[in-house]
Amino acid sequence: MKIRDVTGYLETIAPSELQESYDNAGLIVGDPATEVTGVLTSLDCTEAIVEEAAARGCNLVVAHHPIVFRGLKRLNGANYVERTVIRAIQLGVAIYAIHTNLDNVRDRGVNERIAQQLELENLRLLRAKNEAGTVGSGMVGELPEPMSETAFLSMLRERMQAEVVRHTTLLNKEVTTVAVAGGAGGFLLEDAKRAGAQVFVTADYKYHEFFDADGQIVICDIGHYESEQFTTQLLAEVLSTKFTTFAVLSTELITNPVHYFVG
Repeated sequence: MKIRDVTGYLETIAPSELQESYDNAGLIVGDPATEVTGVLTSLDCTEAIVEEAAARGCNLVVAHHPIVFRGLKRLNGANYVERTVIRAIQLGVAIYAIHTNLDNVRDRGVNERIAQQLELENLRLLRAKNEAGTVGSGMVGELPEPMSETAFLSMLRERMQAEVVRHTTLLNKEVTTVAVAGGAGGFLLEDAKRAGAQVFVTADYKYHEFFDADGQIVICDIGHYESEQFTTQLLAEVLSTKFTTFAVLSTELITNPVHYFVG
């Protein structure tokens, strides 16, 4: 199998044309004609991830976040992006990113996996971009049983393996409908309200943006890494089901750059 076989299959699930205009999904480092010895899936691609891939016999990293997001004018190791690309070339490790195109698909996408972690039912896109409801942003679904807000927060923290949950004022309502959006999903808040959700789970909320809940919904910010971390397993499952002639492994590293002190 060649790298192009792997990336071609991934693009049948999340076509590259579905990525946002600002994005840089696709094959970032590597020759599409190279034979694949193994694949390592991860949320981020860093120097450590590239070195882990090489040590575990993988010459292709499939990551959610693109390591190169803006144009590179030099490759002299001045920052972690340049060092990662240099290390990948040195070790013969290709890097492929499947980013907002994976955010924008209904099936086997980032938001479906979050909804599955929370055991939501009757899933549908929060903001559909086509009539079939197969392309769009976010996800909304129902809990198997109504929960109190505090019980939901506790469950959310456990299921999403979050150290903390930043949230707006609780409204003393039962939670039955939940909206989710991996990463920075604040742009979907009004969609979450219109969908009748009592809570909106996402990340990267700024202080003043929390006021936009306006007593209508509970915003739950669990952190960017925490919201998307299960994408690593999702990608491994998708690839291992299709390809059996090489190993598909998930990273054993935590790439979250954000740490919490709770003392």
